[in-house]
Formats: sequence, C-alpha cells, structure tokens
Amino acid sequence: MRDHTVAVDSAQSPTALTFADNFNVAVPFIDRHIDEGRADKVAIRSVAGEVTYGTLAAQVNRCGNALAELGIGRGDRVLMMVKDCAEFFYVFWGAIKAGMVPVPINTLLRAHDYQYMIEDSGCTAVVYSPEFATEVQEAMASAAGSPVHGALIDALVERMGRASPELEPAPAKAEDDCFWLYSSGTTGRSKGAVHRHRDMVVTSQLYAVDTLGVREDDTCFSAAKLFFAYGLGNGMTFPLWAGATSVLHPGPPTPAATFEVIEAFRPTLFYGVPTLYAAQLQALETANPDLSSVRLCVSAGEALPADIYRRWKDRTGLDILDGIGSTEALHIFISNREGDIEPGTSGRVVPGYEARILDENGAEAAVGDSGQLLIRGDSTAGYYWNNPEKTNATMVEGWLKTGDTYILDADGYYHYCGRDDDMLKVGGIWCSPFEIEARIVEHPKVLEAAVVGREDDDQLTKPEAHVVLKDPEDASDDLARDIAEHCKAGLAKYKYPRWVNFVDGLPKTATGKIQRFKLRQG
Repeated sequence: MRDHTVAVDSAQSPTALTFADNFNVAVPFIDRHIDEGRADKVAIRSVAGEVTYGTLAAQVNRCGNALAELGIGRGDRVLMMVKDCAEFFYVFWGAIKAGMVPVPINTLLRAHDYQYMIEDSGCTAVVYSPEFATEVQEAMASAAGSPVHGALIDALVERMGRASPELEPAPAKAEDDCFWLYSSGTTGRSKGAVHRHRDMVVTSQLYAVDTLGVREDDTCFSAAKLFFAYGLGNGMTFPLWAGATSVLHPGPPTPAATFEVIEAFRPTLFYGVPTLYAAQLQALETANPDLSSVRLCVSAGEALPADIYRRWKDRTGLDILDGIGSTEALHIFISNREGDIEPGTSGRVVPGYEARILDENGAEAAVGDSGQLLIRGDSTAGYYWNNPEKTNATMVEGWLKTGDTYILDADGYYHYCGRDDDMLKVGGIWCSPFEIEARIVEHPKVLEAAVVGREDDDQLTKPEAHVVLKDPEDASDDLARDIAEHCKAGLAKYKYPRWVNFVDGLPKTATGKIQRFKLRQG
C-alpha cells in the first residue's frame, strides 16, 4: 500500500477503512485530487472568488512552507482564529502536511477566552483574521508563558507568495495526533479534544458518504462555521473527501444571508442548526427565496423539534436530517437518513459506530427507559489535552460518555431527553426538558424555548420555561397561562412549566446549543 493512502472497501457494511503505515491525512484530502484529475475543478466558492483543487493544493504547500519559515516546528500547535474563507483551508491543511497541529478556535470569543486557550494549548503561533485582531492581540499580550508568534492572515498570505509550492508530507501514523478542537462549553470551560489523522477520514466516509450520500457533483453550504466540529465536516472535510465543492460565507448566518447565499451559489446540501431553521421559518412568512437547488438539509448542534421539521417540510418541501454528534466524536454518530426519518428523534446509529444507554446503576437501560448515552467509533478523540482527570471520566475503555440522556424506542430510534445535568426529577419522576420545550414551540406565538428546574416554595423542583416569542409585544400574563395550558394538553400533567418567563434571547454556544446552566444560575 502506497504511503499516505487509505483503502476504502464499501463492499463491507460498515465500510472498511485501511490506512497506510505512513499516513498524513492532508494527502488524501488535498493531493489526491490532482492525481485523480480534478486540478481544474472548483473546490471553494465564495464572494471572494473561486479556488480550484489545483490552486488549493499549491496554496496548502505554500502555507506549510511559510509556517515552517516562521519557526513553527513539527508537533507545535497553531491556533486559528480565522473566518470562513479559503485561507482557513490553506492554514489547516498546510499545518497538517508540514507536521504541525492546527487548532481552530471559535471566532466569537473574547480576549480572556483566547488567553485561556493560548495558555492551555502551549501554542507556538496564532493565525488570525483582521476582524478578530483586537481580541486576539490583547489575549497574546496578556498570556503567560513563552511568547507566541502572531500571524495576521494577510501577512501570512503575502509570505506564502514567496514560498515554494512544493511540500513533502511529514511522516505520520493514522493514530498520531493531528489537530485539536476545543469543546463548545455547554456546561462550563472548554476542553481541547485531540484528534488523530484517521478521524476525518472516518466521519467523511461513514457519515458523509455512506449515510448522508455526499457525492462529487454536490455543492455544500454550511451555515455552521468551520471552527467547530459540525461545520468543519459540513463545509470542508465532506466536500473535499467526495471531490465536491464547498460554499463559504464569512459573515453571520442570518436567515436573509443564508437565503442570499443559497440563491447565489446554488448548493445542493444545506447544513444548519435548529435555531436557524426556526428563524428561517419565521422569515419565510414574508420572504420567498429560491431554494430549488437544495436536495437535502441537515441539522445538528441541538435536537430538532418535530414541529420545526414538519413546518419546514410543509413550507419548502425539503427534508431535514437531524442527528447528534459532538466535538469529541468529530461529527454525527446517530442520524436520520433519506427514506428513514422519524421527526423528533435523532434517528438510528450511523453504521460503524456503536451506542449504549446506561441507567443510574451503570446497567443497560431497558428499551423505552432513559439513561446516559455512550458511543464508540474510530473518529473519537484520543484524550483531552492537559486534562487527564476529565479524560478518564469521559473516555472509558473505548467508550465516550456523551453527557446526553437518551431513550431508545422499540423501533431503534434514539430520542433526546437533554443533557445529563439538565434532566429534572419532578414528583419523583425523571422529566426531559427537551420534551417540554418541543411542546412549547408548537404554540403559534413561540419562536424558541428553554426549560430548567427551579425550586418552588416547598423546595421541590418544578419546570421553569424561558420563552422567546415571535413578536415580543405579545408577552402577557394571559399568554403565559395559555402556554402552560398548551403544555398540560399535550404532556403528562406534572410536566407543564410552573413559571413562564418571556426573554429576548437564550444563551447558546456557537453551535446553537442552549446553555441551560446559565439559566439555572439566574
């Protein structure tokens, strides 16, 4: 088997992947396309222009050489605060091919967050877009430890222009550390999940190709950004693995902006999050964008309520495939799929992964009973950087504790109940906040909702709802009572929210996950 190649045996189920002994993942994702005749095919499209696979390969090599010229060595971490643009591809793959470790970072954070990640990672360099210069430069100036080399992306591109377009891939093994992603912080401080060279191949084949059906003639547009796991797959690794085209949008993914991108660039696959789909549905009450190029939509980041799925299907004619993934697993491991959609569920296990649901005693939960979801697969991170205690608690004998509570039904579909820490015990009975939220958003005046536990006057836990209305002027005591009655009519009586608070917005991570712990803190 030639160096840096991977054998894909699709005749087996799940697909069998065999890696060369010397395997740098940049070769099959970038260099392979030149050998397969795609040099002139467009790999990236955006308002900044088009980038062919041939240009991408040359720029990746130039970037790897330019980073090395800055004194960054093999194994050194390179933090990336880079917007969605072609340069993100150049830095990420150039670093990997040169043997460095790229670490994409959430570009919505502030200086103190960046300072923590600079210090925690022990990085050698930080590459950043000019839009984020103020926060990044403040973080670098305040960070303790060895000085960090800061590289503004524009200056790096200028240096790339003088660098060689040839670069030999650094030797590596499929199991070697390759890149990191920091967790999105749904329950607290972010952790650096260390991923291996093989991980992107696994998600791109088992989920993107085998489950989602990404193919060479597809054009992928991800409203979710490249800096976190969901967007990294949607907008970069999936289209590159399939030889398809990626559409990049550097700005905020508002309904108007996403509709404009879809009309301009005609993607066939659209990836969003439930919050965005809800906002787009509201916009579609008055807008009529041309979505005819899209053949399929995907959702993750937070469970998709059945009501949003049904309304989207009724309005657009398009299916949304909801699934669950994580930073630690790199992408989706349980998913609905074309021809097998159960609204309000996360679907079935993606072939190649295994799932278990454990009860409070650590035993396998019975069908229909809730418990902690564990998954196992070849894309899971090897460990958390600099955090052995959390590694040992989360990654146990090859199984990853997801931190999510699920129910497996008799038909094999997985039902999301909430984060483990979010589950409520009401009247001695476990209660899913997501189930209550899904009922609340069925109310015609509600845009979105989050439910947490709150003690009543008797110090007993009851559900409390935080509700965002489509029209804030509708807020009233009468509407609060109406929402509570709406819940009573569709749920077990003890599950209705005892308090309904109208809010302007909900605290969320960059992936769209609701940070319920912030609501519990008041």
